[in-house]
Amino acid sequence: MDGRVLIIAGSDSGGGAGIQADIKTVTALGGYAATAITALTAQNTQGIFAVLPVAPHFIAEQARRVLSDIGADCIKIGMLHSAAAIETVADVLEELARGIPLLLDPVMIAKDGTPLLDQAALKTLKQRLLPQTHLITPNLPEAAALTGLNISHPEAMPEAANALLELGPTAVLLKGGHLPGHHLHDLLMTRDYKESFQTRRIPTPHTHGTGCTLASAIATGLAQKQLLPEAVRRAHAYVQEAIRTAPGHGQGQGPLNHTHTVSPFEV
Repeated sequence: MDGRVLIIAGSDSGGGAGIQADIKTVTALGGYAATAITALTAQNTQGIFAVLPVAPHFIAEQARRVLSDIGADCIKIGMLHSAAAIETVADVLEELARGIPLLLDPVMIAKDGTPLLDQAALKTLKQRLLPQTHLITPNLPEAAALTGLNISHPEAMPEAANALLELGPTAVLLKGGHLPGHHLHDLLMTRDYKESFQTRRIPTPHTHGTGCTLASAIATGLAQKQLLPEAVRRAHAYVQEAIRTAPGHGQGQGPLNHTHTVSPFEV
């Protein structure tokens, strides 16, 4: 196993997103996954039916125990449900994770429209976590919530990415999957670098967990000392194949095939 990734995120009982998707992704790409769970969800491919937040002090205790013993080469943050949780995680990172690349996937809204981040926590996210972040990976609704900008076409994405950079992160991967059309446009930007990623949209309902999966795939690359553009390119290719070969489980938006890189063990 090459590359230790600490994942701070919520659990998905259906296995397609959240901690479950993160662990599968990191493992499938050859890394080692450790976790600090921020919330439990009761969900399947048809939606989220209940959320049980984990107490902030226990989120911190999980992260602290991992960092003080196993350590991490990259930290990936997903679902944080409240200002208190964000404050607590930020405190732990400032204490124990200086110098470790932090990837923030600002999970605010589920695919079915369920809010996953208290609106009151948005200001805290900007003030406490974004200045510590190496890479933020918002989709367009999340970027709009963070910047106040309307991002309705690909030409508006550089302005939005610049606005996100002004909030403090070193780099932004702005995901354009909510735009209409047969092609998907993602934009990777730093203050002195820009790269566009265009892929053909795969016609399938089985895309649950794509954001979590992409972010964890990038985090694994960073933990394995890949340069950011290289980590993003590999993650894109991994996710595209995971969508293309999705198993079709469930009656709604099904999970990806996270294990397409893995061959079954045979005795």
